[in-house]
Amino acid sequence: MRRLLLSAAALPACLLSAGLALAQAPAAPPASAAPQAASPQPADPVVARVEGQEIRLSDVRDAAAELPDELKNAPPAMIFPLIVDQLVAQKAIVARARAEGLERDPEVQRRIARATDQELQQALLRREVAPALTEGALRARYDRESATRQGEEEIHARHILVPTEAAAREALEEVRRPGADFAEIAKRRSTGPGAEQGGDLGFFKKSDMIPEFAEAAFALQPGQISPAPVRTAFGWHVIKLEERRTAPAASFEDSQEALRQSAFEETVNGAVERIRNAARVERFNLDGSPIRAPGLMEGATPPAAAPAPSSAPRR
Repeated sequence: MRRLLLSAAALPACLLSAGLALAQAPAAPPASAAPQAASPQPADPVVARVEGQEIRLSDVRDAAAELPDELKNAPPAMIFPLIVDQLVAQKAIVARARAEGLERDPEVQRRIARATDQELQQALLRREVAPALTEGALRARYDRESATRQGEEEIHARHILVPTEAAAREALEEVRRPGADFAEIAKRRSTGPGAEQGGDLGFFKKSDMIPEFAEAAFALQPGQISPAPVRTAFGWHVIKLEERRTAPAASFEDSQEALRQSAFEETVNGAVERIRNAARVERFNLDGSPIRAPGLMEGATPPAAAPAPSSAPRR
């Protein structure tokens, strides 16, 4: 609901707390003064008061958490008064709006009601989803899915990349000769990545490469060379497949973000469906009249009338 007017950056709460502690520290007593016991600091002190409404340190921390990131390294003692000034301005504006009776304006009340409904929805869904997002719950989900989780296929390939089709066909003809060493030819001819390593691309998944190259490479069997040059945005390729393998399934750590997203969506959708089904719902037509449930005979058509008996033709 609250949005700072500053176009400033966020400050970590720990830095902000340190700055506040320095800003509020009492001045050192003169050397001649007798030492006094430090008075305990309140846990959430009042940092300003506007028309009798208090602004506390917790309000400043909440406001700092909503800021962007540009001022993370700014001195806390500089950020503190800026945030307090903004909170003071907000409190003053709210106080004036209340003094003028705007909280009784019907449109304002509708907006407040909508905002309240949205906050309540979010609060309930956060509470519903929280247990499903703990590390223990995510690990249990990972274990349940591990039986069906398959590692993705990977291939190990080499290629010769040249700028023209003619050069690619020359390279293709050379690598097809009996006893030809693809890696040595790639070192001489290829202009692409890995040329010094004999055109070696290592292992890769289909999604790692551009579609034209991936389709041609994954269509090969180990030891095979592409039957024709393959054109991509980078030039012309001659591809040789070295080997295939199935990559190991992703670890829990590598899968955690995907697990969290799927658990979040599944839990939210399930909660919404369950709560909606449990609610007593009445629906009305656009004119406000109740929607009438269709009767058993509604929409039924009567049977066709039987044809009249024909009379005997007269002579």
